[in-house]
Amino acid sequence: MRWLIMLVALLGLVAAVLARKEHYRVGESPCSINEKWDCGTVNKSPYAVVGGMLKPPGPDAQPGQQKGFMAAINSIPVADIGIAGYIFLALLAFKRWWPALVVASVIALAFSLYLAHIEKDVLGVWCIYCVASLCAISIITILSVITLIMSAVRKPKLAQ
Repeated sequence: MRWLIMLVALLGLVAAVLARKEHYRVGESPCSINEKWDCGTVNKSPYAVVGGMLKPPGPDAQPGQQKGFMAAINSIPVADIGIAGYIFLALLAFKRWWPALVVASVIALAFSLYLAHIEKDVLGVWCIYCVASLCAISIITILSVITLIMSAVRKPKLAQ
């Protein structure tokens, strides 16, 4: 099962890398399908960086208000969190640390669902890469829970 989880994590990693590429793209987005599906709109919104996701800039916000470390943290693209997260999940699966994988994947799924809420209810626009990432983390979460349960069921039988 770990190889399947690692494969899905690789697919999620690809989606996160493409979203990051879109974040820095200059010009029109190649995945701008219509007014409801536009990766450029999502990945260039204030919510596409950690600081904007936590507290999006309002009309009274001034550029450059924060300096130093906090400015650097707040400017991290959300896609970078996805990249690091998928690498971490793949490592947990490779090491067969099932309890840690379940906890990490549930947290990642909650984060991804929050981002889906931002797309649906705040921006009103969806990103294909973000939806692919949501599918990947959903599958990883389901597989990791199943694997944890299966490993817990097998252990008592091995002791007999």
